[in-house]
Amino acid sequence: MPLPFPFSAIVGQEEMKLALLIAAVEPAIGGVMVFGDRGTGKSTAVRALAALLPPMEAVIGCPYHCAPDDPSEACQTSLAKLGDGKKKTHKVPVPVVDLPLGATEDRVVGALDLEKALAQGIKAFEPGLLARANRGFLYVDEVNLLEDHLVDLLIDVAASGENVVEREGLSIRHPARFVLIGSGNPEEGELRPQLLDRFGLSVEVSTPTDLALRISVVRRRDAFERDRAAFIAEWQKEDDKVRRRIVAARKRLDTVTVPDAVLERAASLCLSLGTDGLRGELTLMRAARALAALDGDATVGDRHLRRIAAPSLRHRLRRNPLDDAGSTVRVERAVAQLFGA
Repeated sequence: MPLPFPFSAIVGQEEMKLALLIAAVEPAIGGVMVFGDRGTGKSTAVRALAALLPPMEAVIGCPYHCAPDDPSEACQTSLAKLGDGKKKTHKVPVPVVDLPLGATEDRVVGALDLEKALAQGIKAFEPGLLARANRGFLYVDEVNLLEDHLVDLLIDVAASGENVVEREGLSIRHPARFVLIGSGNPEEGELRPQLLDRFGLSVEVSTPTDLALRISVVRRRDAFERDRAAFIAEWQKEDDKVRRRIVAARKRLDTVTVPDAVLERAASLCLSLGTDGLRGELTLMRAARALAALDGDATVGDRHLRRIAAPSLRHRLRRNPLDDAGSTVRVERAVAQLFGA
């Protein structure tokens, strides 16, 4: 398995990095959609983040690497293995699973194991990509080009945390809790608004226009390609800091409080922007709480809301024929009106 580029060595793209950190702390946010040019570090950032997360405890032999300390979300295989009270767990890396555009529904959700069926006459389930992604990340590059029924399926499973397979005489239900990361270039096709709205955060990345920044990106990438081990060692301390920050934030998350005044401001912001439903407020609250946990704060405040407003709301706005400003500009304008410049 190739060594991933260090997360802390990624130059710029601060909004994308922050969104991924928030998703790593609070998976309930509902995934991250990254729109931007090719070659701007989208897939690099996802793999880098997963690589610096601490290994997770999993039941040995479980195809879904269930957690041993949470029976409510364990599969039948894990429950059976843990039933005798003996320790049968090991540490495994956080999975990052790529979903290719040409994947069939069977490959995604799983299907009948034909080899066992033909050779042994046994009906057995062959887990798909959703099973492999359980407790990790499912990454879909060019998700805007993925067939709609697969995007619907992914978002439904990501929301429920469970994959249900009913086919060919099989009836399987297994945990599938993962952080869905989608990326795409809007020039190649748009994602349907109702599907885009299901992603928790939407961030924008662009090709750097600053000369020094471009040179820094090229230098680091070249140094990484020439000697990966040395480059990773050089950034090890910085990555360790990020890892400790995530671990501390996860422990702190449940204790972070969200005052009523903050909820009122979140609701006022969504009302002023005319967002449909209540997903906007929910995402704002969860993302701001995760951000506060990352920052080491005990209470969510206005500054957390301001920082997370654009990625939480820009993809939930309706087009306004009387306002040709982009969605990011509209969110920033509403934030300035509510919180002051």
